[in-house]
Amino acid sequence: MSFPAPSTPPSSNPARTAAEAAARARAAAPALAALPLPTRASLLRGLSGALGENSAHLAAVAEDETRLGLERLHGEIRRTQAQLEMFADVVEDGAFLDVMIDPPDAAAKPAPRPDIRRMLVPLGPVAVFSASNFPFAFSVLGGDTASALAAGCPVVVKAHEGHPRLSDLTRELVARAVPEDVLSVVHGREEGRSLVTDPAIRAVGFTGSTAVGRALFDLAGSRPDPIPFYGELGSLNPVVVTPAACAARGADIAREYVASVTLGQGQFCTKPGLLFLPARHGLDDTLRREIAAIAPAPLLGRWIAAAYWETLGGLATHQAVSPLHLPGTPTDPRNSAPALLTTSAKDIRAFPEELLRECFGPASLVVTYDSHEDLLETLDVLPGSLTTTVHGQEGAEDGLVRHLTGAGNTGRLIWNGWPTGVAVTPAMHHGGPWPATTAPLHTSVGSRAVARWMRPVAFQNVPDALLPEPLRSTNPWTVPQHMDGAAIDG
Repeated sequence: MSFPAPSTPPSSNPARTAAEAAARARAAAPALAALPLPTRASLLRGLSGALGENSAHLAAVAEDETRLGLERLHGEIRRTQAQLEMFADVVEDGAFLDVMIDPPDAAAKPAPRPDIRRMLVPLGPVAVFSASNFPFAFSVLGGDTASALAAGCPVVVKAHEGHPRLSDLTRELVARAVPEDVLSVVHGREEGRSLVTDPAIRAVGFTGSTAVGRALFDLAGSRPDPIPFYGELGSLNPVVVTPAACAARGADIAREYVASVTLGQGQFCTKPGLLFLPARHGLDDTLRREIAAIAPAPLLGRWIAAAYWETLGGLATHQAVSPLHLPGTPTDPRNSAPALLTTSAKDIRAFPEELLRECFGPASLVVTYDSHEDLLETLDVLPGSLTTTVHGQEGAEDGLVRHLTGAGNTGRLIWNGWPTGVAVTPAMHHGGPWPATTAPLHTSVGSRAVARWMRPVAFQNVPDALLPEPLRSTNPWTVPQHMDGAAIDG
């Protein structure tokens, strides 16, 4: 499978409306759900291979639209391939179907028990909204799409306006590997809204701003038949440095923190937006020097740059905030200029609505605390986040550290590391309480992401020959089965 040379225009494929795409996806759903698991896995591996074979062309188009850099984009393509391969493995294993069998028991108490067999089945067609900051990993063939296809659900992708040509080129590549109606692309905000309300769509995956995500979430919930909306919205991702860690390695933490804040010009959902340091930490000069060394660079789009400068300006002019490093507005309106501001834990509690605002881009707020109590009281007012990071010293401040490393109001707790960079592994949870996501029970990264697009169905006293293959006693798909709660040795 090869892609046209870069000079070759894409083949014609008329733009499809949301209603047309959703209707075709609904028609394609039964056949996709019925595919034997090896065939479904092969489809995912074919998409991964197609990405790899055409990576140079795709990365060049992505660079032209996003300015993220070819090295970063090639790395993201490899990550997207890894996601597709991981879900192919998940499908082949079959455990994601969560098959449970409780055989009949006439002697069961308090009443005889019928034959009950349960498994997860695909929801049906789903809508996926691409993200601006990940033109591959959270786009047409990203994790939401890969996990939905693994579940057996056709996908209609609403392309992001930041990389429309790349989205169409990726869709063309997909059309050569899978039936067109299984995965299609639409453009435009109105088409996106139409997808959320289309009766054929049974769930929505979204990555983007809190304002847009909340509006679509409300739209999904206000339908005559409300549907699940799995939105990843906004996250401050606090980083807490204990006094012992600050004393032992404060300068190193400060340098690494600035690197994490400015990675990808701060355009990561896991960028640390708050750094809690003990008062009189003595790191101001280090922080200023490190942030001043980061050159301005283009953000993903003018709309992101405008929002960055607006949010940064509101924070910088607040009465409780002082600048650590606040450069002037660049001449190119698309550029960022990395910035650090500072305030106190007490002021965070006094002005939570004004100060606890996500600034998407290379800026962060340093928060000083006077005592353990001051710190813990302030952490209690923070909104839900995708991540919380703790830099501490084992064996020191055990009481404080134990409190900080509890579950908290977060989806992922990081010890002596940094939140930027999300490993694609079975144990990963990329989610969190509102406003980080609209569904904190679920993850958008890792093998468990497939569960978002499935629902359980129990079959009672259904003859074996009429059961879905994974529930039959003969187990023709050889999927893992559990009987009376225990795995069947197969």
